[in-house]
Amino acid sequence: MKFNPAVSRDSGKNRKQHFNAPSHERRRIMSAPLTKELRAKHGIRSIPIRVDDEVIVMRGRHRGNTGRVIRCYRKKFVIHVDKITREKGNGSTVHIGIHPSKVRFG
Repeated sequence: MKFNPAVSRDSGKNRKQHFNAPSHERRRIMSAPLTKELRAKHGIRSIPIRVDDEVIVMRGRHRGNTGRVIRCYRKKFVIHVDKITREKGNGSTVHIGIHPSKVRFG
């Protein structure tokens, strides 16, 4: 049973709301969890990520790497960390986009 009639359970509608969200709502969606020490100190579980935050990658190929957030790309729901790059075919390096839920404040 639905408790709030104003909230839809339709997955298609939820996806549409997510991907058509305005920038101020995307900021809230792009939150990252805090470490246990920071969580105990501040009494909050996660906060929106910003440029110049120190983060630790928790999932994927780059797990365990730490770095500083250099860009929050709200349109694609990704962040770019300064030390996480890959080499393109022409030899130049580009930053790899990581979803904020896959990192932790460090």
